[in-house]
Amino acid sequence: MSQRKTTGGNPNRPFFLVGRKAVALQNIIEQTVVGLGYQLVDIERSAGGLLRITIDKVWQAGEPEQFIQVEDCEKVTRQLQFVLEVEQTAYSRLEVSSPGIDRPLKTEADLARFCGEVIDITLKAPMGAAAGGLVAANRKKFRGVLEVTETPQTWQITWRDEPVSKPGMRVAKVKKDLPVQALQFTLSELREARLAPIVDFKGRRPAEKRSN
Repeated sequence: MSQRKTTGGNPNRPFFLVGRKAVALQNIIEQTVVGLGYQLVDIERSAGGLLRITIDKVWQAGEPEQFIQVEDCEKVTRQLQFVLEVEQTAYSRLEVSSPGIDRPLKTEADLARFCGEVIDITLKAPMGAAAGGLVAANRKKFRGVLEVTETPQTWQITWRDEPVSKPGMRVAKVKKDLPVQALQFTLSELREARLAPIVDFKGRRPAEKRSN
């Protein structure tokens, strides 16, 4: 869901923008969003002047998952318009939206929140010798179930590679016999991490709504 308007070191605090002015802008946006009781998920600024802000409900361990509504986006949009005008921040269009089904995971808290979910990760560097012949040495992208490890701030994903079935063999049987693979990583080793965009018709992740 989104609201669009046209107008003139902490592991749980990701940096979305670079450069002194950009970091100052991030600080302004983050203070505003957090001050209203939401989590800042992402900031995107395009060459065309679009400023896209992604927000989410603050996660509380053990509590039912809550989802962003149109009213939440409108509330944040109004406050950001006011703040950005006061700060004389130039932009052509502001868009505040909820995370999609491929929500980015940027902090340790994000990983803890979605532990047990299927995620997509991209490493900053290829596996290299660490692949050990189990996967291609130049591989950087993986999809698997996110799991916690015994080492602080170290996570892992587990998966089974897609089977190569032979004529007459049931794919389910082939996949069941494949070994489970695991890859451990830290947040600093990732270029990107996102929830895998898997449509769940049982309603675990409701479809993203938008308000224009």
